[in-house]
Amino acid sequence: MNSEKNVNIRTRALVMTALLAALSCVATLVIRVPSPTGGYLNLGDTIVLLGAYLLGGAYGAAAGGIGTALADLVFGYTAYVPATLVIKALMAALAAFIYVRGGKKLWTLIAAGVAAEAVMVAGYWLYDALLVGSLAGALAGVPSNLAQGALGIAASTALALALKGVRPIEAWFPNL
Repeated sequence: MNSEKNVNIRTRALVMTALLAALSCVATLVIRVPSPTGGYLNLGDTIVLLGAYLLGGAYGAAAGGIGTALADLVFGYTAYVPATLVIKALMAALAAFIYVRGGKKLWTLIAAGVAAEAVMVAGYWLYDALLVGSLAGALAGVPSNLAQGALGIAASTALALALKGVRPIEAWFPNL
């Protein structure tokens, strides 16, 4: 009986991971505001962070990395697919870690978001530097990534707070 329960829990976790990966892909694809550096601002980070809070580190990292990397692939940003996969997965893993270790409070949502978005800004800056061959030249993308990060923190925090205390959500996502 205990192994059957573990299978059900793992199956639910995989299904929710796939659902949040799809949601992060859609959130990245649906609302896109072009940035001056050739990328675009979107709601993908909102779901990456929310997925970290809902699913925890490993599953949240998988959902955030896969979903947003898939969005890059769909829109033809193929050079960014590997970077996005790694950066967004690291963001989610770090956010989940800080959120849980901090006691799942409002301040930990904000601290987790800030730390995760710092990983995103630094990660894309370094990756862009690799692509263009210059750390200084890659700084052009930092302001857009900072705006993307601020949006992700604000929206994911608001959504997480709205979902906290909702019994069906807490039953399906005990990490929240």
